[in-house]
Amino acid sequence: MQPVFGRLITAMVTPFDKDLAVDYGRAAALARRLVETGSDGVVVCGTTGESPTLTREEKLNLFRTVAEAIGGKAMVIAGTGTNSTRDTIELSQAAEKAGVDGLLLVVPYYNKPPQEALYQHFQAVARSTSLPIMLYNVPGRTGTNLAPETVARLAEIENIRAIKEAAGNLDQVSELRRLVPDDFAIYSGDDSLTLPMLALGAAGVVSVASHLVGRRLREMIDSFLAGKVAEATRIHLELFPLFRALFLTTNPIPVKRMLQLVGEDMGGLRPPLMPATPAETERLRAVLQQLGLIS
Repeated sequence: MQPVFGRLITAMVTPFDKDLAVDYGRAAALARRLVETGSDGVVVCGTTGESPTLTREEKLNLFRTVAEAIGGKAMVIAGTGTNSTRDTIELSQAAEKAGVDGLLLVVPYYNKPPQEALYQHFQAVARSTSLPIMLYNVPGRTGTNLAPETVARLAEIENIRAIKEAAGNLDQVSELRRLVPDDFAIYSGDDSLTLPMLALGAAGVVSVASHLVGRRLREMIDSFLAGKVAEATRIHLELFPLFRALFLTTNPIPVKRMLQLVGEDMGGLRPPLMPATPAETERLRAVLQQLGLIS
């Protein structure tokens, strides 16, 4: 059975022009290309999309732009999570009106709510919208881990349908799979853990690498699901240097530089992020050459 959000989801970069204004035309074109190269959906205004530096108006315009570009062909998942329950509800309701298909809700960052407070936060947001929700656990950025026991409670809420799990802990993935219902989808939040997480019952990945190798990732996932584990492993190992390179420094610095190197310039990064250094660029270039993505 196909999970509600699909198997391969791309956490989309936000294209900027030379003045670091959002380039909506390039955002639409990128979303279409990602669908053409195997993505079942895209996350708009997530971490990879530099959401902390986007205004509410820019986010809503991006939601509308991408929904118009690929609506009906792939899932448009809006990153609407913040560290304010009220703000998250308001942005989620506005995103629903903008025509998106689902929501990605990150664990509230900085204020470090306890587990019961996290439950109440996500429950309140879920009650405010009819859209399917994917939780997003990334304690390296938020400072708080969403415990499997809390996820199991949240999975009882009808429109909380999935989690993007990026704690980097396979034991936690096992515990999640043990506790949540079979139809609750677990997605890898790290490209390098997609294959091991598939073996633990994950549905797929919310990927950064799919900007560059979407078709190969699709092939890896489909091979595993078809029982061709050796072939899936071969593709994983082939792409592993790319998975590592994409986190050579803070995401999305490497992926934006790699897109420039392969001739798909998505513009710079808004401060306080900065472009890849010359040394980092050479390491990224070497990986792209190794994979035959550039000559």
